[in-house]
Amino acid sequence: MNPKGDKPKSKISASRKLSLKMLLLQRACEDLEKERQEREEEKGRYLKEKLPPLQLSGLSLDELQKLCKQLHEKIDIVDEERYDCEHKVSKHNKDIHELKLKVQDLGGKFKKPALRKVRVSADEMMRALLGSKHKGSMDLRANLKSVKKEDVKQDKVLTTEVGDWRKNVEAMSGMEGRKKMFDTGGGAQ
Repeated sequence: MNPKGDKPKSKISASRKLSLKMLLLQRACEDLEKERQEREEEKGRYLKEKLPPLQLSGLSLDELQKLCKQLHEKIDIVDEERYDCEHKVSKHNKDIHELKLKVQDLGGKFKKPALRKVRVSADEMMRALLGSKHKGSMDLRANLKSVKKEDVKQDKVLTTEVGDWRKNVEAMSGMEGRKKMFDTGGGAQ
């Protein structure tokens, strides 16, 4: 490797690389075509072995029914084999997935770093979350509702007027109480 850290120059020219790539692609295409033809031949052999050609001419009704029953039995057997194969494949896939998780767990022991407490103001947090969209400072106290001293005094007066709640409930019970509520515009509530 060069002391400067540069990539070493390749000893093959660009035209030679291109011709090699073309040869590799050509070879790969030929191999794919060969595999496809082999699969087709294997499929044909399997079908000839498992399903001989039917000779339906000259058969009576009973013989046709027997032939149909035999075909149904073969179909059932093939369906059972297909189901068994699918079940095996799904089981193997599940096992492979579990083993991959185990490998990740064994190889990936990761220690979580201890987190430190960081004091961030509301403005800094909004700038971090919103980026350039955040404009101006955010004064959280400005949005709070101010409470006047007079409001507190009025609340104390109202609570002293109510007094014992049981007396208030007895006074408002029955039809007279309902009438008082409507006359006074909502009652003592």
